[in-house]
Amino acid sequence: MTSSAVHAAAIRVPESVLRAFTESAFRALNVPADDAVTAANTLIEADLRGIGSHGVARLDRFYLRPLELGLINPRPRWIVRAETPSTASIDADGGLGLSVGARAMDLAIAKARESGSGWVTVANSRHFGAAGVYATRALGHDMIGIGMTNTGPIVLPAGGAEARLGSNPIAVAAPTADGSPFLFDAATSVVSAGTFDTYHRQGKRVPIGWGLTDDLQPLRDPARGPGGRRILPLGSDLEHSAHKGYGLAMIVDILCGVLSGMGPGLAIAGAGQAGGYQSAHFFGALRIDAFTDPAAFRQTMTDYLSALRGTPPLPGVEAVRAPGDIEAATIHENRTRGIPLYPDSVENLRSVAQRLNVRFDWEPGDNDGDGGTGT
Repeated sequence: MTSSAVHAAAIRVPESVLRAFTESAFRALNVPADDAVTAANTLIEADLRGIGSHGVARLDRFYLRPLELGLINPRPRWIVRAETPSTASIDADGGLGLSVGARAMDLAIAKARESGSGWVTVANSRHFGAAGVYATRALGHDMIGIGMTNTGPIVLPAGGAEARLGSNPIAVAAPTADGSPFLFDAATSVVSAGTFDTYHRQGKRVPIGWGLTDDLQPLRDPARGPGGRRILPLGSDLEHSAHKGYGLAMIVDILCGVLSGMGPGLAIAGAGQAGGYQSAHFFGALRIDAFTDPAAFRQTMTDYLSALRGTPPLPGVEAVRAPGDIEAATIHENRTRGIPLYPDSVENLRSVAQRLNVRFDWEPGDNDGDGGTGT
């Protein structure tokens, strides 16, 4: 794809405009108001942190279209299949993963508040967006948060020629004394599928080592091929320890899919409609004061991250950053200047507005008072 829309510079849209529009779009498809707010927030939080591959650019293809096609249940009936004071196993009834995930993470937090730790599995859900959004929900409760999900097979096992695993992201968040949290949020593949979509939108070639073509040659074209994707696990190949990413992806499949009773991603692959495949999640929350003094923990975390940031960088590297640093800086910039979207994504939102009869009456250069601009 080489159109000018792809190569054009990103347009900054005010957070409040995108938030209101996304909520309205979900409500227009029979999603309850509270769930619409939560689902919109999950996407907007990803965009604010600079994870545009999991933000509103995916709104239509991954969530609205599947809702219209009946692949996502807008009003699921939450079923608790098993429960103890610190654990729960949930059947999400085919619900919107963006809101199901937040509700499940909040349940893990509530259980941790009472028991010291909380663990929740979710079966029969749908795509839940960026894993880190859920893990960070624990931070305001003086807890460590954990979130992960399995997906349909798009990743090769180490040494394998066919996809058997999902990108299976893992996210862990921990509070610090200076307010800049530790946040690790990463796929267990070399990159997520969304990164390929971003490269496609930008007209960039894929680096060697990210994936393989149908004839098992190094993939350079980021466009999704007719046979799907063959993304490589973390480590890329056997010589560079691909078994590590392979094993981590399996751990996610075990905790999300096998433990929830749904099965690994290979067993729950759908028909290929984005957002329509079944998915399973795993959430955890650890109350810090059940283990140690929270103030001491936060200060130790701050000192630890500061020491890492103080590491002398390699030649050509500006500075060593701690996990979460880039996200924290990006949140400030995007809240001030607006969320960057590529022109094709903005046009897609306009088409959604027309199709669903919801408002998106913003133009580049508009400023609604929250700092967003069209530049």
